[in-house]
Amino acid sequence: MIDINNDRTVAAFAASLPGAAEVFRRHGISFCCGGHFSLQEAVNDVGVRVEALREELQALIDDADRDAPDDTSLLISHILGRYHETHRAELEWLIPLAQKVERVHAKHPEAPLGLAAALGRLQQDLEEHMRKEEQVLFPIMQAGAGETLRVPIARFREEHEAEGFHIREIEHITHGLSLPQGACNSWQALYAGIEKFAADVVAHIYLEKTKLFPRFA
Repeated sequence: MIDINNDRTVAAFAASLPGAAEVFRRHGISFCCGGHFSLQEAVNDVGVRVEALREELQALIDDADRDAPDDTSLLISHILGRYHETHRAELEWLIPLAQKVERVHAKHPEAPLGLAAALGRLQQDLEEHMRKEEQVLFPIMQAGAGETLRVPIARFREEHEAEGFHIREIEHITHGLSLPQGACNSWQALYAGIEKFAADVVAHIYLEKTKLFPRFA
């Protein structure tokens, strides 16, 4: 479970708790450039009561894995269908759309320059991570050989941290997914798609970290 500690950084919450990023955006709390601040420091800067923010984060924890199956095989199937397939499909159109927006709006002061490249780096790391899960980790789990997985799971947890870094990088490039006034339809669609994609990645990591991996490590 995620510990709601006032000293935990904003970036850590955003990368590990589904929905936390949107809560922070709503309150004007940056988790890319200002992500190194603790929860207490962040609320001091924006004038929000830390108790109120903790309640919102706790509600997210309570709701995070409510729809996930309890059975291990069903949970793995859920992760494969809901997240692996979805990540791949969404990145296939998000990257070309990012390239288009960068090209068309290159001279705009708020253009997300470097976004397509950042998405490409995330795609590369995420694809390698998912492929190893599909070909090695998940089959071993489904075969019931969990005692062999302590060390590999530790490595997968480290890869989750890297994916969280990519999400923060994308948040920084897009100025917190803040659209400029008069943004075209493509720009709006791009940021809406990225917001959904990033939320899915965090939810994917959360399920593995808190519900699947602890069964074998």
